[in-house]
Amino acid sequence: MTSHTEQIIRAQSIVVMGVSGSGKSTVARALAARLEVEFIDADWLHSPENIAKMSAGHALSDDDRLPWLHAVGRRLQDEESHQRSSVTACSALRRSYRDVLRLYAPDAFFVFLDGTPAVVRARIEARRHEIMSGSLLDSQFAVLEPLSGDERGMRVDIRFRPEVIVNDIVAELSESDEPA
Repeated sequence: MTSHTEQIIRAQSIVVMGVSGSGKSTVARALAARLEVEFIDADWLHSPENIAKMSAGHALSDDDRLPWLHAVGRRLQDEESHQRSSVTACSALRRSYRDVLRLYAPDAFFVFLDGTPAVVRARIEARRHEIMSGSLLDSQFAVLEPLSGDERGMRVDIRFRPEVIVNDIVAELSESDEPA
């Protein structure tokens, strides 16, 4: 008999995406713990140059992001190649960024943490983040492209508690893995 967690793990690579302050790391870490799989924070894979730029309050260009996205994709691919599932916190704001990740993990499941600028700004003002400052929030919302209907994944409202969000994700993953 297959356990509930084993059924969910068929997703292999789960990417929790959204703007800074949407709760990516919190939700991804909780989901990884719930599924008993590897947690990856894409921020760990930024170059020192990208970190310095963001820490100084400057938005990254697509040229800055591309090597980082490939590094994240390679990490997803490495986990899958070793038959390990993972949950990754990664902004993945544009469709083209998610397409880069899908080059490495074609069946990645994206969880879009969706919230209004006001809700996210309030969260950012209530915390301290080593890399991202609130000054970059407007630029993130400007480039944000929500999941399209043809992308494997789901949208989640960030106004719910992380435990509720994780339960919703687990339920969706269970449904998406059931035979048609």
